[in-house]
Amino acid sequence: MIMLVLIFATPYDIPGQRRRKDTPLNGLQKRFAAGEITTEEYLEKKKILETDLAN
Repeated sequence: MIMLVLIFATPYDIPGQRRRKDTPLNGLQKRFAAGEITTEEYLEKKKILETDLAN
């Protein structure tokens, strides 16, 4: 019983499994977190992306 719980509860990547693609907003958040863009650039681009995604 414990082995089954460990097998199914352990997160792992399955080869060939489809992964959810990153959205443009996720990519922007990653760039901001990595320090690649400034706060002003982040907010400006976020506003543009949110406007585009709403349409």
